[in-house]
Amino acid sequence: MSFGPCGRKGIMVDSVMKKKGRANSLPEWATQITALREHLTINQAELARRMECSAMTISRWERGLLQPSAEHFIQLGNLGDKTEAWFFWEKAGIQPAKMVHALGGSSRKKRTEAPALELVHPATTGIDQKLPQVIGIPLLKGVVGTHGADGDHRSLRTMPVAEMIGVPASWCPNPAYTSLLRVKGHSMEPLIHQGDLIAVDSFQTERDQLCGKLVIVSSHGHGLSVSRLRRYDTLEMLEAENREYESFVLSKSGGLRVVGKVLWWIAGAP
Repeated sequence: MSFGPCGRKGIMVDSVMKKKGRANSLPEWATQITALREHLTINQAELARRMECSAMTISRWERGLLQPSAEHFIQLGNLGDKTEAWFFWEKAGIQPAKMVHALGGSSRKKRTEAPALELVHPATTGIDQKLPQVIGIPLLKGVVGTHGADGDHRSLRTMPVAEMIGVPASWCPNPAYTSLLRVKGHSMEPLIHQGDLIAVDSFQTERDQLCGKLVIVSSHGHGLSVSRLRRYDTLEMLEAENREYESFVLSKSGGLRVVGKVLWWIAGAP
């Protein structure tokens, strides 16, 4: 059987589209492993040698067929730069606060420090006005969902930055770990509305210290989501402000984990 030029072109386009579709359906950790290997300019066999596993295992990781163990995620993080390292370490369950504490307060592995912005002093009439320091916080190109509305499935550390927003330094106890995301959905109303910007501190993930607080959680099925963390005896629940929406039990077996604390939000943000 033969094909004319248009037929061959159609087959090639269809093949490319299928490959793109498969890439888009891969778990983020799979694409990050491939990106790490390409950044290191090594093939799967060499990565397997460094990881002390088989090339077939690397292939299965990159195709999303097998998720690495916590130990392997730590090893992958040790091979990458700062951004890559934190992505893989967090997948292994390592919390930023605990890692910094273990390093004796070192900021070697922190996300790039938030830059200080130039202060603009208003005209005064001889009054010495002292303005607070202003720092730049990244507004990420991603959304955080609510109950019933899926959020972004990427890690906070791998989302691209749309722009930098200047805010008072006193608003951000951990500026190097703070970022802004736009909210999608209505389950947190009337407190937080769709389209609002929320500030997320990914350094604060200790659940014992976040009971009653607004948190950002990540799940395999629904991506990033904002909820209020509650504890009833030994049961931890993720609750919406609007009681018409279902609450969820926070458990590792369900693929849910806290990735940050909500510091504040900007209502009606453009």
